[in-house]
Order: sequence, then structure tokens, then C-alpha cells
Amino acid sequence: MSSKAGATADAIGIALGALLDAIFGDPRRWHPVAGFGRFAGALERRLYADSRQAGARFTALAVGLPVLAAAAAARLTRNRPLARTALTAAATWSALGGTSLAREGRIMADKLEAGDLPAARAQLPNLCGRAPSALDSPDLARATVESLAENTSDAIVAPLFWAAVAGVPGIVAYRAVNTLDAMVGHRSSKYARFGTPSARLDDAANLAPARLTAALTVAAAPLVGGSPTETLRTWLRDGSHHPSPNSGQCESAAAGALGVRLGGRNVYGTRVEVRPHLGNGRPPTPADVRRAATLTLAVGTAAVALATLTRLTLSRRRRRKPAPR
Repeated sequence: MSSKAGATADAIGIALGALLDAIFGDPRRWHPVAGFGRFAGALERRLYADSRQAGARFTALAVGLPVLAAAAAARLTRNRPLARTALTAAATWSALGGTSLAREGRIMADKLEAGDLPAARAQLPNLCGRAPSALDSPDLARATVESLAENTSDAIVAPLFWAAVAGVPGIVAYRAVNTLDAMVGHRSSKYARFGTPSARLDDAANLAPARLTAALTVAAAPLVGGSPTETLRTWLRDGSHHPSPNSGQCESAAAGALGVRLGGRNVYGTRVEVRPHLGNGRPPTPADVRRAATLTLAVGTAAVALATLTRLTLSRRRRRKPAPR
């Protein structure tokens, strides 16, 4: 299979995987990410020690082994276009979560619009890890908008970015890194040192995708009644105020596009964080939650098109590059 044929197979696979996510959402049974989580959990039990060195060994093995398997699968299908397309489609579908993310956001909007605070609080853990028991409607709306904005990058744009750059191994590597961050990268007494390598690797893997997400949010702002100019201004002004090097890029752009103000006091179990405000608008309402879900899908659609075209373009350039003498 020529490099051009391989690029076509990869591009079609990316588009098909995104279509499967749009139709079915996350796979309900035998999800590969859940399987990876069990593998990583078993590896952690063997390698855990309260040190960064142990965390680095764990991260290297937990990411490296699946990537080696993905690279082998990609190599085995390099001369089989249909198999390569199917492999890329399956990897893309398993890595994407945009449809389920937007669905959860709209369910939250429904519950908030109905004034059903107990149901809305019960819904919040499907979107983020904040303690919902004491949150009122504006707090729940803000938490949902922030989660939708951040996860538009994590669950849609970043997997597609790495699919475009590195094919199936890139998809698998990103999803492994992002899953490890969710498992051990959070701040706690147990993972303060062991989880640091996973957290830093996740930060690095999301540097470009988070900023691409913000840029696509600028372009998509009119679809939710926003101004691209104001969205860009808010992103550039507030994007670095967030404690995360990446989440603030996405959240500030979403705040500008929706005309709302994000940030404030967040409670995670026994931990309390007070984050700087992003945007100059009003607090989010249930209607803004629904607009944020629409923005997620719009940015995701643009990211699919961009990833598909980029995969074709990168491979064609490699094909035209003259062989070394």
C-alpha cells in the first residue's frame, strides 16, 4: 500500500470513527478505555511507591506497552487498506467521547430548566469530580459549562489531533496518557509524587490540542450567538489565569463565546480551590449549558474535518519528499 493509499485509509478511518461516535456515542460494552484502566490499575498495584521515580516507571510501561501494540497493528495493516481503515475507525471511535459529553450536558440543562436540583446534583458526577451536594443551580450550570469546555479538548480535539499527527499509535498514546492522568494525576496524599509524571505528560500532550480547541471555539462562536472578536479577546486575556496550562485556554474561549463568567470556588471532596474568573459576562444559566453543548459539537465537527484533511496532507508531503542520496 502506497503512502497515499495509507493516508486515504487513515483519513477514512478517522471520519468513520467520528461517525460511529456521532451515531452511537461511547461503546457501551467492552470499552477499550475501560480495559486499559484495568490493565493500568493492575500495573499500579505492582509498581506503586511514594516517589516520582516509581511513577515514571509506571507511566512509561502503562503508555509504552499499548503504543507498541498499536504500532505493531498499524504495521501489520500497512498493505491492507480495508483492515487499516477498520483499525483506525475502531481506535478513533474508542478514543472519542464528544457525543456522550454533549448528551450529558443537555441532560443537565433539562434538569436545571425543570428546577429539579436533586436530579441535577446526581447528574454532575457524570461530567466532573466536584462535590455536588451544596451546589445551587448557577453553580451546577457553571460546573457543567466548564466541564464541557475542558472536555471538548480532552474527549474530542486532542484524540483527533494525535490521530492526524501519528495515526493509530498517536490515538492510543493520547488516550493512555489522558486516562492515567485521571487515575493518578490528581492531587492527593497518595499520588502527590507517584502521579506527577503522568500529570506532566498529560499537560504536554494537551498543549497544542487545548489551544486548537480555543481557536476552533473562536471560529464557532457565531453558532451559539457569540462574537469571534470577543471570544478571541477573552481567550488571549484570561487563558493563562487558570492553574492548569491547558484547561484555561478552553474555558476562557468558551466564556467569551457564550458571554458568561466562569471560575470561582470549587469543592473537590475535602479540597477547596478558588480559581480566577474567566470572562466578563453573567453567571451561566441552564440555557447557556445547552449552548455550551452545541458549541462542543460544533468544535468537534470542525476538528474531525481538520484531522481528516491534515492526515491526507501530511502523508502526501512525506510521499513527495525526495529520498536521501
